[in-house]
Amino acid sequence: MARGPRYKVAFRRRREGKTDYYLRRKFIVSRKLRLVVRQSLKHMVVQVVEASLPGDKVLVSAYTKELVKDYGWKQSTGNLPAAYLVGYLAGFKAVKAGFDEAIMDVGVQIKKSSRLFAVLKGAVDAGLRVPHTEKIIPLESRIRGEHIATYAEQLLNENPELYKRQWGKVLEQGSKPEDIVEDFENVKKAIEERFA
Repeated sequence: MARGPRYKVAFRRRREGKTDYYLRRKFIVSRKLRLVVRQSLKHMVVQVVEASLPGDKVLVSAYTKELVKDYGWKQSTGNLPAAYLVGYLAGFKAVKAGFDEAIMDVGVQIKKSSRLFAVLKGAVDAGLRVPHTEKIIPLESRIRGEHIATYAEQLLNENPELYKRQWGKVLEQGSKPEDIVEDFENVKKAIEERFA
């Protein structure tokens, strides 16, 4: 470790690679709300956050667990359609709470067409204005889950044991991965009806 009278130890979160203070400062100086998206392998959290000196204030939040609990989502909560739906839900909540614009804060380096941008597409479709380019948005067929349904049908025909192992929890809940497009449309409609 470096020593000397001029050496300054970086902030702990900077050392751990958790916070980019240069980018955070730009967010705060802009005085705009942030659409914060955090993901794990199974779940996603979407929040509309306002920066303040004592600490950030969460104004609106949506979780993929809400899709299961309140809207009848029976598929995996870690896939692209679930990401779009949680962004759609967060967008409607933000608009209903009186917030019409935010900037995207994903917190990590990402590649285009990822789940994070499916969340962005959902929030924009719900009426929240978020600056973005169309190049990063996933294809509509992928957002609806057509690629998952196609793969599931193929796997069911070729290897039924692997099919049961891979989608065991979905099958336990009384749904099939081939029906993901239909489930997606039903949940999207339920969200629209709740906020109409």
